[in-house]
Amino acid sequence: MAMTGAALAAPLPKAAKPEAVGLASQRLQRVTDAFNADVSSGKIPGAVVLIARDGKVAYLQTFGFQDRAANSSMRADSIFRVASLTKPVTMVAALMLVEEGKLQLMDPVSVYLPQLKQLQVGVEVKEGSGERRLALEPARREVTVQDLMRHTSGMTYGIFGDSLVQRAYRAADTMNDQQTNEQLIDKLAQLPLAFQPGSAFEYGMSNDVIGRVIEVRGGVDLNRFIVERIAKPLGMQNTAFLLDSQQTTRLAQPQVAPGAPPLVIGYNPAKPPQWFSGGGGLLSTAEDYARFCQMLLNGGELDGVRVLSRKSVELMTSNHLPPGVSYGAFTQELGLTAPLPQYGQGYGLGVGVRQEAGRSMVPGSVGDYFWGGATGPYFWVDPQEKLVVVMMLQVADMQLRTHYRSLLRNLVYQALQ
Repeated sequence: MAMTGAALAAPLPKAAKPEAVGLASQRLQRVTDAFNADVSSGKIPGAVVLIARDGKVAYLQTFGFQDRAANSSMRADSIFRVASLTKPVTMVAALMLVEEGKLQLMDPVSVYLPQLKQLQVGVEVKEGSGERRLALEPARREVTVQDLMRHTSGMTYGIFGDSLVQRAYRAADTMNDQQTNEQLIDKLAQLPLAFQPGSAFEYGMSNDVIGRVIEVRGGVDLNRFIVERIAKPLGMQNTAFLLDSQQTTRLAQPQVAPGAPPLVIGYNPAKPPQWFSGGGGLLSTAEDYARFCQMLLNGGELDGVRVLSRKSVELMTSNHLPPGVSYGAFTQELGLTAPLPQYGQGYGLGVGVRQEAGRSMVPGSVGDYFWGGATGPYFWVDPQEKLVVVMMLQVADMQLRTHYRSLLRNLVYQALQ
């Protein structure tokens, strides 16, 4: 079911002026100037940037084109493929089931998905000829629900690397958007893990498995669960895995430069997905996603609707990576969001978490949490500053995405009074 486009979206209330919530209008102009310049030079097609403080929107600007090729202007309610910004929403859905007593983080996932009980780990062996081959060894312990929520399950992504396990993921077509979550689990049950469970942070399909657990324990498909239990109650009228025909006209498009990589996760209205990817399939707007972030900042509640308890939000936004954990090769590629100790960062349940005042290359506060998506969007919530920032962008280039995440952090914090 797509969200109905007829219902009015409910943006967060607007601050009378930025100064009313402690932001300087004059300094916020730097955000506007930077994004306008990059649209003019053709670096990006367009963007939407929203900054809220004390629960009020101090800054909401649209830049450039929703679709440069079609010459259509960006709108405040333009809809974006948010890729991994799906993950925090899926984790909230899972924590709702935890609060209902239907799911426990300590449980092996096989309690809910029995086919994942006997997983094996793929170990690369170099032959004398220099050829690599994959040897299999049994998992030393079962993958738990917590492993899946914090990416320590040993599952990976076939699209970001060329290990033999990742090749196996590609051969099994694990990112096919015409599969169901149930079919994905059957594929993963046959594939080796890239690491022993619990031993390494490896960004991958773990949250997609949680999406299937939600379906099994919640009794409905993931789209329906998120739309009915999270999006609709929070007034997020344009957030779902499917769009209706009216919403499709508001879908933001990347600009296609010659030889540029396509979006990794691309919702195609002509062939809507069967797969509701808990790790990357949602569509949303800046205003919708800011409402979700504000709910988290408020400790699980927005406008009288409680989605989670305060303690569940605390659990979600605390570091879950165990001491001595290693990191998969792709972790470094996550750029500013990488949950690496050298950046003073860890990883919670679906979000990166800042643990130290220093080490990061960008400003923020200890306890702020964040994530970005492979299609370009980025958000962070800073509880110390009562700040929510959402940037919606459709850009496939990894370095460009990292550039805007850093730029926006710098420009937002310099505008605080």
